[in-house]
Amino acid sequence: MAAANGDANGFESKETKTAIHSNESPKTLLKSDALHEYMLNTMVYPRENEFMRELRLITSEHTYGFMSSPPEEGQLLSLLLKLTGAKNTIEIGVFTGCSVLATALAIPDDGKVVAVDVSREYFDLGLPVIKKAGVAHKVDFREGPAMPILDKLLADEGNEGKFDFAFVDADKGNYGEYHERLLRLLRAGGVLAYDNTLWGGSVALEDDSVLGEFDQDIRRSILAFNAKIAADRRVEAVQLPVADGITLCRRLV
Repeated sequence: MAAANGDANGFESKETKTAIHSNESPKTLLKSDALHEYMLNTMVYPRENEFMRELRLITSEHTYGFMSSPPEEGQLLSLLLKLTGAKNTIEIGVFTGCSVLATALAIPDDGKVVAVDVSREYFDLGLPVIKKAGVAHKVDFREGPAMPILDKLLADEGNEGKFDFAFVDADKGNYGEYHERLLRLLRAGGVLAYDNTLWGGSVALEDDSVLGEFDQDIRRSILAFNAKIAADRRVEAVQLPVADGITLCRRLV
């Protein structure tokens, strides 16, 4: 995230307004690249599933490869799914399917991940790897805007409280609306995971004028969402400085 010639917060001057995320910068909040590499080489890559590695490398070559969930985050999601015994999951924002594959590998053979994205184009890049991994039967891909798809799921009373786990990595401005719908779809004790909730550390800036317009908009959305979760007594929440920041919420009621 942090640029080599940026200010003390790791951002470029007002004149340059470098984007927070790109293929040239690792998606991590760690200030030390060496420490990040140590973590990856010690705990992540040696344990990485061969199909996860294949899809990660394919995704890294894409123009928007930086949009993908980094491998340490996939490792965390996989462990959480196994610890919670999740079987039915839902994912908002799929891209090439790295996190979908991590989920499909972690849940039981009769489990299901409902994967929602506005476009199937990027998901189709990862689908051959998902099939090769033998877990495509666990993936229910649904193309289109997430809000109508979630509303359609809720129209069936049988879906309320059906899901054990949800992962959201989509348009940040709608995180709050997704949250309201997912809480109804999730069972009591189920877990919600929201990605990018620290947005490169920009949430801690007092003045976001050093950011480009896109990052300013995202920062404002994330700040509003973080405040919402902090005040939400329906969930038990924790915010972790993993990757670009991930917020975990356990549904209480």
